Amino acid sequence: MDLLERETVLQDLAGHLTAATSGPGRVALVRGEAGIGKTTVIEHLIKLADPHVRALVGACDPLTTPRPLGPLLDLAPDCAETVRTALGQALAGAGHPGEVFQSLLDDLRGCPSLLVIEDVHWADEATLDLLRYLARRLPTVPALVVATYRDDAIGRAHPLAALLGTLAGYRWVSRHALARLSRLAVARLASGRAVDAEELYRVSAGNPFLVTEILAAPTEHIPATVREAVAGRLASLSEPARQVADMLAVLGHRASLPLLAGLLPDADGALEEATACGILRVGGQLIEFCHELARLAVLETVPVAYRLQIHRQVLAALRSGPVAADDLALVADHAEAAGDSAAVLEYAPQAAAHAAALGAYREAAAQYTRALHYAACLPPEQQASLLEGHAQACSMARRLDEAIASRRTAAKLRHALGDRLREGENLRWLSCMLHLNGHSTEAAQTGLEAVRTLEKLRPSAELGGAYLNLSTLAVYGHEDAEVAAAYADRAMAVGEQFGDAGLVVQARFLPAAARTLCGGSGWEECEHAVSSAMAQDLQLDASFLAMLMCLYAVQLHDDARATAAVQRSETYCLEHELLTYLYCTKAMDSWRLLHRGSWNQATDAAHGILSHPLSPPVDRAIALTVLGLVRARRGEPQVWPPLEQAARLVDANFLLSTGLGWEARVEVAWLTEDDELAKTEAHHGLSAVADRTHPWLSGALACWIRRTGGTPPQVPAAEPYALELAGDWAGAAARWDQLGCRYDAALARLAGNAAALRQALADLETLGARRAAKRARAMMRNRGVRPVRSSPRAATRANPYGLTNREMDVLKLLAEDLRDAEIAARLYITPKTAGHHVGAVLAKLGVHTRHEAARKFECPKSR
Repeated sequence: MDLLERETVLQDLAGHLTAATSGPGRVALVRGEAGIGKTTVIEHLIKLADPHVRALVGACDPLTTPRPLGPLLDLAPDCAETVRTALGQALAGAGHPGEVFQSLLDDLRGCPSLLVIEDVHWADEATLDLLRYLARRLPTVPALVVATYRDDAIGRAHPLAALLGTLAGYRWVSRHALARLSRLAVARLASGRAVDAEELYRVSAGNPFLVTEILAAPTEHIPATVREAVAGRLASLSEPARQVADMLAVLGHRASLPLLAGLLPDADGALEEATACGILRVGGQLIEFCHELARLAVLETVPVAYRLQIHRQVLAALRSGPVAADDLALVADHAEAAGDSAAVLEYAPQAAAHAAALGAYREAAAQYTRALHYAACLPPEQQASLLEGHAQACSMARRLDEAIASRRTAAKLRHALGDRLREGENLRWLSCMLHLNGHSTEAAQTGLEAVRTLEKLRPSAELGGAYLNLSTLAVYGHEDAEVAAAYADRAMAVGEQFGDAGLVVQARFLPAAARTLCGGSGWEECEHAVSSAMAQDLQLDASFLAMLMCLYAVQLHDDARATAAVQRSETYCLEHELLTYLYCTKAMDSWRLLHRGSWNQATDAAHGILSHPLSPPVDRAIALTVLGLVRARRGEPQVWPPLEQAARLVDANFLLSTGLGWEARVEVAWLTEDDELAKTEAHHGLSAVADRTHPWLSGALACWIRRTGGTPPQVPAAEPYALELAGDWAGAAARWDQLGCRYDAALARLAGNAAALRQALADLETLGARRAAKRARAMMRNRGVRPVRSSPRAATRANPYGLTNREMDVLKLLAEDLRDAEIAARLYITPKTAGHHVGAVLAKLGVHTRHEAARKFECPKSR
């Protein structure tokens, strides 16, 4: 069939392939609904490729629980021996998926390649990780990676949405959408056929697959649905050929020829007939439906009893010999469909463990869930083991509610069995998950219960982990630094006794972190602990500590430290594919951007977190609070709803532990000129934090009481707050400027003289802080300070980054790579003034270098 209305996409892809195989590499995402022609476009692209370009094609299967790295199994025969070896070792449980990824990357570096992975909407988690891994490193590889997917099959919570969000930041990723055929194209396809082209277009809605199926049906009339079109093709088949189609429909989208031959001996002729009709096709040792819609149409016609019979036959065939690791998911799938609970309980846990070893935690959780459906007949100890595996897989897949439920049940079962060691370990993990889910009070109680349970036994690594958890919670909760240190010391002793390097490095980190948050020294010790974890390749420990450094730097309002910490954490998590802590880091980054006054970027980051299906409640609460504060500062509507939603996601202790949530409520009340509410909220916050050492929150709340005309109590206060409370507004503002917090510096200057008030107003207007600027103008009028500056001009308000016309002129010259002196000459200003304008532009854009600012200017033009 002609390739109609796909020429532009095909030409673009061919251009990407030519450029990519000469280096640097690229990614092309091809999307469209089922039957839109994605595979056809890929087939034409392969034909257009130069002979020296190697084509590697793999596809994902629509299994209930996909096989880990299924597409890689398809294309491995055409790869180097190193890839096949690494893949075999990983599938056998003797290797790590990261080694497979690296070997494939090395292979791609050695040969210009076109790597295609089709139907990524069906991909297992390990395959998504492979794409994420390759995409990040493609600029160093002479290859074009093409991924096709159905955009009508994914929603906000679909795992592929997370990958697409990650790829959004890579400039070497292109996106191509395939649209439905026009009336003209459908009429052209129907030309010469005894069909009504208009009716064909109406019935098919321009879907190429439906058009093809309808035109191929042996009938003079257009069927009402594709089901009838497929039925028309099947009607011409002999019984053996129809049996092949029915068998394959039950097996899934594709199956191996040896398996099919074992189920249907002497089926060669029938197989040839079935493929000749255009519904099935053979590639290598695989047979598959030309399209999933055809398979589903066939499947609907297969009697339920016959489906059950086929599943039982397949299960018996797969179990007739040793089951390969990569077939475990397939066996479990057919075992469940065959109603064989014993086989499900035998193979689903093995498939889950195999998937978890490959980093496919979502698939691992699904297999554990499958096994748990049949686990009631198992002894309690086996049930507990399944629940523990399920909880661990769910926690890594960020399905926290399920992880918590399984840990609770497992702990109860272990208690009933008298297995105190595993009971304590379950309680420790339950505590961790509860905190991540925003239930900090219950997390602390459960963590203490874990320690009490384990302390009754001989020393163990589990006890060390329980001590470490309590130390971590103490730091989170801003308890006395000595409490965190005491638990950390116990954890360290156990870690040294059992040679647990991760336990030791975290135990050294936590007391230093507690001292730092309480206003003491300890930052350098924290940095040393993170470096030590990375040097020892303790990946989980290093990523966790790197993420905590982001949290602590943001709580200290230190932009320089926070920026460095975020960059390091994101880089490390991406390099090691540790997405769990990457999402947390992004939440901290939205908070950092809020502090530095980059509110557009903060809002974008917050929306990214909220739209991400794997974001846990604690990250969502931070993002919602950031959104509420930005709206309040800008004078936008819908300020309280995100703050109230954040408060519902987590408990009050979590809001206190970060400080962000409670302080936000006070500030919003002040911005809306409800000073009494601001004072009331501030006093409530100080009462709640009275038994903690939280100088950055208690100092902030005391300052808000002072700003609303109240008398603040004597409380621990971090340096800039302490200076403001002591009446040294100039010192406070200077310290805020040093920390990179322009908004806070402006608030401190509101207590100053006329010059300070004018500077505060100018800074607030530059930031777009309309409500605070309104209060500043009122203060100036009350104090007789003149002149009062007007609010930003319409052009400035309309600019998405709040840039003035003059700042836009500067940004355009930055895009020409001009220095300050050259900018000054062009604009007839002094170099010093030009430097001030450049600094303002960088701050408003939320970037660090002139080149980054220039790219910000170029991106909108290109769009």
